[in-house]
Amino acid sequence: MSQIPTGVIGPLKVHGTSANGNYHIPLATTEGALVASYHRGSKACLLAGGITSICLQEGVQRSPVFKFENIKDLSLFVSWFLAEKENFQEIVKRTSRFAKLTDTRIQIEGNHLTISFEYFTADAAGQNMVTICTEAICRFMIDSCPIKPSHWFIEGNSSGDKKATAAAFNHVRGKKVTAEITLPANIVSEILKTSAELMDRYWRTSTMGVIQSGAIGAQGHYANGLAALFLATGQDVACVAEAATGITRMEQNKDGSLYAAVTLPNLIVGTIGGGTALPTQRECLEMMDCYGEGKAIKYAEIAAALALAGELSIAAALSAGHFTQAHQKLGRRKSL
Repeated sequence: MSQIPTGVIGPLKVHGTSANGNYHIPLATTEGALVASYHRGSKACLLAGGITSICLQEGVQRSPVFKFENIKDLSLFVSWFLAEKENFQEIVKRTSRFAKLTDTRIQIEGNHLTISFEYFTADAAGQNMVTICTEAICRFMIDSCPIKPSHWFIEGNSSGDKKATAAAFNHVRGKKVTAEITLPANIVSEILKTSAELMDRYWRTSTMGVIQSGAIGAQGHYANGLAALFLATGQDVACVAEAATGITRMEQNKDGSLYAAVTLPNLIVGTIGGGTALPTQRECLEMMDCYGEGKAIKYAEIAAALALAGELSIAAALSAGHFTQAHQKLGRRKSL
């Protein structure tokens, strides 16, 4: 058993399609400054009336790849495949109580065919669910198709599983959520110790920097809050590699207030299955009223709101020149 300190921030006030209320958020982390920073961001958002956070889209993919002798054989297989979609729906129904096949997309490269199967996975994160369903579909195809591939693999490494990909901004993987808030000038000054003008200026400058670095997306540190939240609540922590992609925006309004928003297209999260039923993780989910069926969208909307609170706090510290001082004070162990 690896023990990780768990701090609690909040309340974080969220207005969403499923998340509506004040939430205390557990963050499992060994970084001393992280909890304080996210708590400061959530305090500013609470005083400003709360964050609007909306889940826009859902879907989890598995992308098997098939190799054929030539393009002609591949084309014949595709023609057969396109006529069998109703059978695939029935296979999924027989294989899983929760999964629903919502879309298929094909990509051809020479004699290689990649098929992306997209599913609705209800309140589960769904990677195992979609793997099992796709395996069942593939076995049916291999047994039934008139032109058989020379070989195939259940994942051709194009679904985006456990990695950051640009495809996230054209589709969705997990849950796509956007969150926004407007902070009055006095809250920016009194709580975040900076100004909307400085935060706007820092956001523009840092966005140019992240573009030049070749990063996917443009954000400050989604991975900090998401990794801590995932650890505390029994999520697949490796999914932070894909979940921590997205876009942050900060703009000064004419009245001196600050508009801020985040969009996260790859939140692979669940409130059933996996590690969610472990005692500590279940307790942390229950703290957020996010344990069990019917709670996954709420969890995703809270996670996006958390990311926004973290972006506000770190941008404030960097824009005002407080970042180093905060880490020296909160992030370094004092000698015993």
